Amino acid sequence: MDAINPSAELTELERIDRLRLIRSDNVGPRTFKSLVDHFGTARAALERLPDLARRGGAQRSGRICSVDEAKAELDASRKFGIAWLAPGEDGYPVRLATLDDAPPLLAVRGDTTTLMRPMIAIVGSRNASGAGLKFAGQLARELGEAGFIIISGLARGVDQAAHRASVDSGTIAVLAGGHDCIYPPEHGDLLASILDHAGAAISEMPLGHEPRARDFPRRNRLISGAALGVVVVEAAYRSGSLITARMAAEQGREVFAVPGSPLDPRAAGTNDLIKQGATLVTEASDIINAVAPIMERPLMHPASEPDSEPFESDPQSHDRDQITGLLGPAPISIDDLVRMSGASPAIVRTVLLELELAGRLERHGGGLVALL
Repeated sequence: MDAINPSAELTELERIDRLRLIRSDNVGPRTFKSLVDHFGTARAALERLPDLARRGGAQRSGRICSVDEAKAELDASRKFGIAWLAPGEDGYPVRLATLDDAPPLLAVRGDTTTLMRPMIAIVGSRNASGAGLKFAGQLARELGEAGFIIISGLARGVDQAAHRASVDSGTIAVLAGGHDCIYPPEHGDLLASILDHAGAAISEMPLGHEPRARDFPRRNRLISGAALGVVVVEAAYRSGSLITARMAAEQGREVFAVPGSPLDPRAAGTNDLIKQGATLVTEASDIINAVAPIMERPLMHPASEPDSEPFESDPQSHDRDQITGLLGPAPISIDDLVRMSGASPAIVRTVLLELELAGRLERHGGGLVALL
């Protein structure tokens, strides 16, 4: 149940190459996956970065992480008790590994066996009500007793209530910054308690990285992606918890919401989720019963499967000009670019990759892209 066959462990050289590639300019998780699928290895992709960026219109080559930089990061991480794991390796959450934008390397600290067990995410308002905090803790405790690991973002409010209630049964903190940059700082003791009780913490950021506003949505995709489902306890309109719920739905995860008073703005987002079809939760059994059938299904691991749509080795200049001309600051779907340009999907994908490596393309959710 909820198991996946791990791939062979990376060699040290392969781990260094992977870290070099993801730390190089304009290479995100999706671009990393496309490059490795196409060129076969991270090292081969690193060799092609300058040429691809030049073809995308870059005036100068972006920074490519050096071998010495990657080695130094790995050495510093090990001294901090961090292991950098690739999808498929033991300790890399199995459901997270199935995402298109799964981190190519994940910084893991703590008990890795906890990360291989079925997880439920609990998120919610930072300024939650007393009732919301109490119910979040109750859910976390009962789900833990039922064998689930609780995963959340170590934030104030609902997150910390869920973590504290599930410390003994197992909980995972997902960090927006590096492992040495805990946010909020006052939750350092909570994280220490999680790690002391066979829990774990994960991040995709290097040591020393202070979390910025844009890092929290990136963190949220890890929370939802690693879990069977996401429970939102309290959330106002336009809150970060609703972003997590949206990501969960896009990732094919279950979305649960705890109803609240129509008079409390902290419940406006959760009540709206229920209107949109989220499963209403009043007790832990609502969650357990909903995810039980999912856990019985075999979990496929696409991380080792090559990209089904290949790239074009060198698109013609007229194709490149036509596709670039269709792009602008307003996001457009890749399917629309294929249809409007008349070019093959392989050519469109290659041109977009070139533009991204040149720092000229921005990717949005739902397969949308825009020109910077």
